[in-house]
Amino acid sequence: MSRVFWAFIVALWAGLAVAQEREFSALARLDRAESGLSDGRRGAAELTLSLSQGVPWRVFTLDDPRRVVLDFKEIDWEDLTAEALGAVDGVEAVRFGTYRPGWSRMVLDLARPFAVESAGMTVTEATGHAQLKLVLVPSDTLAFAKAAGAPHDPRWDLPEPADTAAVAREARPDWAPTVVVIDPGHGGIDPGAEREGAQEKDLMLLFARELRDVLRRAGGFEVVLTRDADAFVSLEGRVAIAHQAQADVFISLHADSLSQGNAKGATVYTLSEEASDTASALLAERHDRADILSGVDLSGTDDEVTDVLLDLARLETEPRTMMLAETLVSALQETTVRLNRKPLRTGGFSVLKAADVPSVLVELGFMSSQQDLANLQDAGWRAAMAAGLRDGLLAWVVEDKAARALVRQ
Repeated sequence: MSRVFWAFIVALWAGLAVAQEREFSALARLDRAESGLSDGRRGAAELTLSLSQGVPWRVFTLDDPRRVVLDFKEIDWEDLTAEALGAVDGVEAVRFGTYRPGWSRMVLDLARPFAVESAGMTVTEATGHAQLKLVLVPSDTLAFAKAAGAPHDPRWDLPEPADTAAVAREARPDWAPTVVVIDPGHGGIDPGAEREGAQEKDLMLLFARELRDVLRRAGGFEVVLTRDADAFVSLEGRVAIAHQAQADVFISLHADSLSQGNAKGATVYTLSEEASDTASALLAERHDRADILSGVDLSGTDDEVTDVLLDLARLETEPRTMMLAETLVSALQETTVRLNRKPLRTGGFSVLKAADVPSVLVELGFMSSQQDLANLQDAGWRAAMAAGLRDGLLAWVVEDKAARALVRQ
């Protein structure tokens, strides 16, 4: 898509934004019967979305991987599925959902380069119904890469990243509650793994809330969730929440699906630049892709000075993190929860890169395993898992405070 085309969209939005905010206050509903993907002439792909009312919107392209992104003032997708939209040559997949509260996003994953030939929304004056039509035409790799990029507009985008690494942690007395940040993986536009109608994002949010309640009842814990609704939170945003809460512990929850092998059982991961095995590497790729969907690029953000500071922080944090992971695995082994044959692993997960906070990623199981999926949907099994994690955290807090007291002496 050309910069000229994007400038046109910005100008159009600026002219209509105030009026649309007044006129269109409720969610726009999607008409499934009148919406879909279709093949156009000469290899073109066309997307039509029929809405109950007009909403502010924008469109842009992103590279590596190639995709087209459509943002909207919130749309009620109801029970829409990617299959219901249909399939066209050149579009590998369609994703949609909540981007952040009040905003929706649709992403078209492209098998080959396309350019936006035209995009427009028409509103029927008599009924208020709106139709958005997007036409994509074949392009080439160089032209696509040159035109791609997420435009910055504070009316749409997430806030600028805060320099959370530079925020000094306040010293807390030993009797202060341990601050635990629980991170339910995925959310909003990013469903995570899916099987038999179950979505990873929903199962992880359910378990995160249950774990929060278990920890609160145990006493001695202050618990913060990175999300408490079906909303997208970027990987960077999840780490920022941990810093803002001055977390003592960060636990990210997932239940992935692997097409290769027969992985099953719970696993605890710690950060490593080199994944401990092939499965860990595949999982790390999946989790990083969740952030790619948001249009946020976390690569190349650290200069040499920052790297040195982060390395110094990790000298203290890494042994505490390893002790945390080992203690959690030990506590889970005392429960009825089935663990993976190799329950302690390492992986290059971006969400674990808070250098000053002991952080682990817990794979509660694998949705590619029928038994694991059944466990995740079983309230009794989830209660046993939450109890195991609680016992592990309680044991770690005691060991960590003792070890840190020795360091201070």
